[in-house]
Amino acid sequence: MSETPVKQQSTAAFYGQAVASFAVAMAATAVGIFQLSADAWVRGFLAISVLYLVTSAFTLAKVIRDRQEAGQIVSRVDQARVEQLLANHDPFEKL
Repeated sequence: MSETPVKQQSTAAFYGQAVASFAVAMAATAVGIFQLSADAWVRGFLAISVLYLVTSAFTLAKVIRDRQEAGQIVSRVDQARVEQLLANHDPFEKL
């Protein structure tokens, strides 16, 4: 009766590019902090700040994804209810 939307899967190339991009960005940032001509406590502070930023970005991405998936589930339940009402409706039934 209704078509279930196909869950989109990312390709292996896209996944690999995302992982490689993340690794290059983290490595470049680590090298930049290590090569910085500043005291060790300043470099340590910057390293901890970068790690905090990365974990916060992952958490935000997960929260956004979870919220989107929850919205899709509610939409599917509402669609199923409407389809059930239409299937059970008899237009020739007396009111």
